[in-house]
Amino acid sequence: MNRADAYALVCEYTQSGSLQKHMLAVEAAMRAYANKFGEDPQKWSIVGLLHDFDYERWPDPPDHPLKGAAILAERGYPQEIIYAIKSHADYLTDCPRISRLDKALYACDELSGFCTATAMVRPSGIHGMKAKSVRKKMKQKSFATNVNRDDIMRGAEDLGVELNEHIQFVIDAMTTIADELELNGDSTDSP
Repeated sequence: MNRADAYALVCEYTQSGSLQKHMLAVEAAMRAYANKFGEDPQKWSIVGLLHDFDYERWPDPPDHPLKGAAILAERGYPQEIIYAIKSHADYLTDCPRISRLDKALYACDELSGFCTATAMVRPSGIHGMKAKSVRKKMKQKSFATNVNRDDIMRGAEDLGVELNEHIQFVIDAMTTIADELELNGDSTDSP
């Protein structure tokens, strides 16, 4: 199990650049949380990177994430990784989020998407973005309508982190790979 193989799997099953970037964003947030919690950054990163690799081919529940889970099992991925990925789907009632790994993935998934959407409408992109800006956008029902705000709030609560701190933590993690995520904005003075 290594990052290069996991990324190759993402590229094999996902053609959409925006979906690939979403998985990279979740990977960055998961790595940051692993470091914060004293967990295995490689394992947590791979969970974040692979959590939606099957979504483009099998977007309908329960195919996503069950088709992906079967592929991961065939390729020898550890059960802990497969379970965490399965647990991010609320409709799989036989896979409740139990471990901190499971809860972190759920907490980072929707929020990473929402942070991306917020950064895309800012001239400076993700640079200098604050939790307050994200919270303000969360109140706009017409903004990023495909992102479930309740999932964002429930994810932070289940992980045991205060919502504003969680949002800022994910923003900061994503900022470290702003180039890869293409979230530098329009400003010529963005780092």
